Amino acid sequence: MNFNLFFNAISRISEVDLPAVSSHVKMAPLERIKSLHELEDFSDSAKKAAIMMLFYPKGDAAHLVLIVRNAYPGVHSSQIAFPGGKVEETDLDFQETALRETFEEIGIPSNKINVIRSFSSIYIPPSNFLVYPFMGISSTELDFVLQEEEVAGIIEMPVSMLLDDSIIAHKILDTSYAKEMTVPVFQIQEHAVWGATAMMLSELKDVLKMVL
Repeated sequence: MNFNLFFNAISRISEVDLPAVSSHVKMAPLERIKSLHELEDFSDSAKKAAIMMLFYPKGDAAHLVLIVRNAYPGVHSSQIAFPGGKVEETDLDFQETALRETFEEIGIPSNKINVIRSFSSIYIPPSNFLVYPFMGISSTELDFVLQEEEVAGIIEMPVSMLLDDSIIAHKILDTSYAKEMTVPVFQIQEHAVWGATAMMLSELKDVLKMVL
């Protein structure tokens, strides 16, 4: 998708009613669906985090950046994610968390990001995190500097690919819920994006389709 056309349509996103659970459930493993309807039950006790869904031009086309997390002992090892992380005491709000973590993980400073709006929060049971997503856009091409301790690589995903329903598939994966479980995924080249990231992508995709 042409970036200028994408950029001109983005202003309408702030007027859209977020689909929230109705989008999340499309990409949720069956074992996750119940927790999507019980968000208030976890909001007080859960740890808090924020992520940035960052769009930018690459050539003439609009792209979205995702990160490949490093392998480590933990439930999110080697997974595909958005830049982001846990709230620190010095953060003024969740948006500042998302901006700070984006700079720390992929080297994009906050003055290059125009935050468009927040999206629906989502609870991640295996790590007990409540995640607050934000959509941001840069009007210029980006040079990424990866935080090597946490980020193994990046995926530059064309918006046209996100909007293409043919990348949605089902795969058998080992998860924190069960071994060899069938889960819905976004298949982005060799990467299978599933879990909370896929659910946030699903809402983002549905909202974009309302305005593009």
